[in-house]
Amino acid sequence: MEGQTPGDRGLSEKPVPTAARPSLSSLGAVFILLKSALGAGLLSFPWAFHKAGGVAPAFLVELVSLVFLISGLVILGYAASVSGQATYQGVVGGLCGPTIRKLCEACFIINLLMISVAFLRVIGDQLEKLCDLLLPGAPPAPQPWYTDQRFTLTLISVLAILPLSAPREIGFQKYTSILGTLAACYLALVIVAQYYLGPQDLAREPRLASSPSSWASVFSVFPTICFGFQCHEAAVSIYCSMRHQSLGHWALVSVLSLLACCLVYSLTGVYGFLTFGTDVSADILMSYPGNDGLIIVARVLFTVSIVTVYPIVLFLGRSVMQDLWRRGCCWACGPQPLAEPSGPWVRMSLTVLWVTVTLTMALFLPDLSEIIGIIGGVSSSFIFIFPGLCLICAISVEPVGPRVKCFLEAWGVVSVLVGTFVFGQSTVAAVMELL
Repeated sequence: MEGQTPGDRGLSEKPVPTAARPSLSSLGAVFILLKSALGAGLLSFPWAFHKAGGVAPAFLVELVSLVFLISGLVILGYAASVSGQATYQGVVGGLCGPTIRKLCEACFIINLLMISVAFLRVIGDQLEKLCDLLLPGAPPAPQPWYTDQRFTLTLISVLAILPLSAPREIGFQKYTSILGTLAACYLALVIVAQYYLGPQDLAREPRLASSPSSWASVFSVFPTICFGFQCHEAAVSIYCSMRHQSLGHWALVSVLSLLACCLVYSLTGVYGFLTFGTDVSADILMSYPGNDGLIIVARVLFTVSIVTVYPIVLFLGRSVMQDLWRRGCCWACGPQPLAEPSGPWVRMSLTVLWVTVTLTMALFLPDLSEIIGIIGGVSSSFIFIFPGLCLICAISVEPVGPRVKCFLEAWGVVSVLVGTFVFGQSTVAAVMELL
């Protein structure tokens, strides 16, 4: 089935992508999809509401984005059933051709690497704040060696992240995803509670932006939203791991996941912005006093949340490298590769390589905010551009009525154009900010 294209078989049949005994329940799929989206972007949403110029403009951008986000997930499920492929890059290649597949794989690797680095940076920052709290001292006094971020982050990577990233199937993550989702929800509830409780250290009147400074400032929050809601890279793998692989069922899973995610993000963004106004930090936890008990628990739980979502990102990046390994071995050694890409030796080698590279980059990266714009720009290709291209190519070979076909083609074109705009705007803005 790997080499098949839609034109090679009857289009009336909807082939189900092959997966090794799909056993993922619908509830498990909701939690994995939800946890894939509830990552480090949650910390930046109050700052995004400030950049948008207030609650109303930010809500407008979020609701418009939500239409395309849900649409992209549904399109990917449909494209996976049409193409018969079990990975994102396989779906793109099966429908759009090998050239677009190579472009997708390049974007995939870059995007997932940068996301992994961002996750490790968030973990390192939270660990550093917790170590400062546990071992207080005067600023000139040197901290013990075991509180250094290079040691603590490496220790977490070896003892927690690496074992969670070792399993072969993504379905294993449904257990850790429940824990991570609850941790993200706790953070949102703490931010809401802090707004109403009004601790002593926050007893001041925040300065709220009355209106956006320009339309450019409103559009500038698209990268943060794309970074926050990105779960499309995992969509095909999750769909192919489900027991019930029907389009209607997948659409329901997608809607429930993103609506729950939107609720958590909106609560965090609104109440974080109302608490601090224009003084809100790009990392909302950095705006709160470090000795607050609720915030300390939130730091710990959010660190756990990011630790549980990192393996999902690694699984997706590893699947791309396994495909490259398979194709490279077939080209060099013939149809029998030197080692099976999904076997334990190759899988663990790629896992260790991924963790080592991203850990090294995270330790030398000066600031998390410098890469969010680039991540959001590249993520837009997986949320808008590639799903739009897949939709256009899928309906060109599927028996669809003329009116429906015209509508779907128009929607695919709109998705590609919107994604191209978001990619260009966010990438240029991020590069200009770096310069």
